[in-house]
Amino acid sequence: MAVNIKGRSFLTLKDFSRDEINYLLDLSLDLKRKKRAGIRGNLLDRKNICLIFEKTSTRTRCAFETAAFDEGGCVTFLTNSQMGKKESIEDTAKVLGRFYDGIEFRGFEQSTVDALAEFSGVPVWNGLTDLYHPTQVLADFMTIMENTPKPLSQCKLVFAGDARNNVANSLMIGAAKLGMDFTAIAPKELYPDEALVSEMRALAAESGAKIEITSDIAAGVKGADAVYTDVWVSMGEEDKFEERIKLLEPYRVNMKMIEAAGNPEVIFLHCLPSFHDTETSVGVEIQEKYGISEMEVSDEVFRSRYSKVFDEAENRMHTIKAVMVATIGNL
Repeated sequence: MAVNIKGRSFLTLKDFSRDEINYLLDLSLDLKRKKRAGIRGNLLDRKNICLIFEKTSTRTRCAFETAAFDEGGCVTFLTNSQMGKKESIEDTAKVLGRFYDGIEFRGFEQSTVDALAEFSGVPVWNGLTDLYHPTQVLADFMTIMENTPKPLSQCKLVFAGDARNNVANSLMIGAAKLGMDFTAIAPKELYPDEALVSEMRALAAESGAKIEITSDIAAGVKGADAVYTDVWVSMGEEDKFEERIKLLEPYRVNMKMIEAAGNPEVIFLHCLPSFHDTETSVGVEIQEKYGISEMEVSDEVFRSRYSKVFDEAENRMHTIKAVMVATIGNL
């Protein structure tokens, strides 16, 4: 049966079946080949797209804009609206739905992107909330597909760090959907939400996936095809650096952890930005206050042959393009 997700919002991977996620990944690979061949498309011709950002962004904004332009779409980057100030989210959604074919939201509350989808009448795409980051995970899985000579359902994905953040949540959901082996390695204080873990384990029982949460680094990373980490302090949590450094220093992805996977072809992934050196103002500040020059990943691993972080970053564009094309495009 052909997959058709035209007109649907992309809020969380929970809403999509295994076949639908695989369809988006296959479409992403096709669109990447098309761009590499220099073929300019028209799959978003005459489509108007609104981007709403509460949080700062490099990859998400650039990916949505270039993806839209590649296929003939027109983008408005909206940062100074009255949404939530003088106008409710509901009313804003109803207005924007009259102007635009699709809306992207990147911000704090999942309830905001859900409301935009409920009231706008057009597809809405989650560019990141505190709870989920589904477009990122499509890029992550695409990068694993490109670098691992076996199907995703036979891959082991390990996340090390703050296992209750939006990226870890979405990786676990995606892995459960696609039948992957997913292990989160974290201190018990930063284990993912128990209700989400239970929900994903129930799904895994049907898909053939395996969901494991552990504090044992050596056991958790063994057999990994991909080792993933993210920043220790998410946007909006900047007052927690000292607490997180104390909790997470043992979980830094270093060469010892990579080698413990026992897989010479293991890859390292990170959604970026990454604090792997002191070439940023925040990195300098952290070094001065806490005496460390690396946080979630060592500079050695970040720059090593194992690291596929810039392939992964590029794939944000191709996977986001696939989401837009599949939901509002001229297919």
